[in-house]
Amino acid sequence: MMPIELVDTAEIPGGGQLRLMQRGPDFSIQFGEDELMGSQAFDSEEALAILACRRMGAQPDRVLIGGLGMGFTLGAALSALPETTSVIVAELVPKVVAWAHGPLAHLFGGYLTDPRVSLEIRDVHDVIEGAAGIFDGILLDVDNGPDGFIHVANDRLYCNWGLRAAYAALRPAGVLAIWSAYGDDAFVDRLENAGFVVDEVRLAATGGKKRTPYTIWLASRPD
Repeated sequence: MMPIELVDTAEIPGGGQLRLMQRGPDFSIQFGEDELMGSQAFDSEEALAILACRRMGAQPDRVLIGGLGMGFTLGAALSALPETTSVIVAELVPKVVAWAHGPLAHLFGGYLTDPRVSLEIRDVHDVIEGAAGIFDGILLDVDNGPDGFIHVANDRLYCNWGLRAAYAALRPAGVLAIWSAYGDDAFVDRLENAGFVVDEVRLAATGGKKRTPYTIWLASRPD
């Protein structure tokens, strides 16, 4: 078996560290002992974008993606969205953007140079908080679930007032899509209390952190 090598580390604003690991042709981004994503298993990141884009209607104008990762969600969104849709990617960790242009550039291809894409090194919460009815979709894969696992401040995304901010940032019929490694009935209750109509999708996947079933919540703002 090929050895696992440390390629680089990235400091998370506010505390904590990400590690970019490599084994042969495969890459992995880890937080502590947990793999957050891997280049050998990306079906769930793509599913997040595909399922959300199907709910947005024929001509979405603007979509926000929280977390750049390895680019799989972005790539799937660009494939599913019209040429007229603007896609904003908010990434908190500057080094993750550097990896996208460096050791992981082969995974991104031309995603970051697509004229529809704008990349902001910024907390996605701040982007949501400053918006008012401008997004057709908000896609979040910034933690292992609806809690601040990677970045404690991300709890703001999943609390009652954070969900109300997401609701306000969406246009009527807009979709908030959230990836999770586990189900959470209390979180579904919070989504519904914020005004969303919630569809919980449980899907099986293989490889890396995705060996167990995962959950995607599709929370729609009523039209």
